[in-house]
Amino acid sequence: MRYALDPELLLALADHPTADLRDIPAARARAAARIAAERAPDTRGVTWRDVDAPRADGGAALRLRLYTPSTPGARGAEGAPGVPRAPGGPRSAPLPAVYDIHGGGFVLGSVAATHARSVRLCRETGAVVAAVDYRLAPEHPYPAPAEDCYAGLVWLAAHAGELGLDPGRIAVHGQSAGGGLAAAVALMARDRGGPALCFQYLGTPAVDDRLTTASMRAFTDTPAWDRPSSLLSWSAYLGAGVPGSPHVPAYAAPARAADLRGLPPAYVTAMQFDPLRDESVAYALALQAADVPVELHLFPGTFHGSVGVTTAEVSQRELAEEVAVLRRALHGTRT
Repeated sequence: MRYALDPELLLALADHPTADLRDIPAARARAAARIAAERAPDTRGVTWRDVDAPRADGGAALRLRLYTPSTPGARGAEGAPGVPRAPGGPRSAPLPAVYDIHGGGFVLGSVAATHARSVRLCRETGAVVAAVDYRLAPEHPYPAPAEDCYAGLVWLAAHAGELGLDPGRIAVHGQSAGGGLAAAVALMARDRGGPALCFQYLGTPAVDDRLTTASMRAFTDTPAWDRPSSLLSWSAYLGAGVPGSPHVPAYAAPARAADLRGLPPAYVTAMQFDPLRDESVAYALALQAADVPVELHLFPGTFHGSVGVTTAEVSQRELAEEVAVLRRALHGTRT
């Protein structure tokens, strides 16, 4: 099918092939090759390091990558963790934090894949960014990824003092499957009396395993992500035959939640030619119906992940708005 894509995005289609998840190891190898070929980001003004947090099930340590705003012109060593300014240093007040959950259809992705974006968010929001390296399906199906993400958030809030963070200003942030996991973490934090999130940024979130929306049915050959990709993704995450069945829990698929009251304010994005478009819109409307403050932006002429085409004006607007809404949530300002 032909889609009325934004002309600037149309020119970049060759660099955004539709995900092929039929062979997950091969898909991971392709993703790793793309990351290796990317130019290292400019890290001036940002330092970073990896830390280990405990998992709820007592398994191997969960890695978090912490990005901290540093003095102007400072940068971490190329390709190696930097050292953030020590707690109790010259900062006069604790910093807010963005807790980032990467995308990848529950089966791909890592903190390395989102490294450049995390650096940019840290620098431009003036917040610590904590990126969580959760376990991936199908080797680790639900609930492992969701529980990893929640455990990392609990650790971050518990260590806020020594990290120089304000535990009252933590926003959860995710894209695609990461957006779905971010929505799940917000539900878990509410229900378990966990960290009091101040905001949730849900970028094109994968929140509905039932795959019955109009966009999910129609977009079978869209760029970057399509209905077959979603089918394989949810089957890997929940198990073959489980997606769409009656008893999938809300922490796996937040669109299943019967009660969204009491969740933190939200910002939700949707892309016009994305199978996830309608579930993103529906989740935003459900939040609104539950009296949760929510802002929804549907970007025209776009496809899933098209924000990666940073030369396109529509992508630049999306990236600028991401920073603006996070700054407003964390600092009370857009600039």
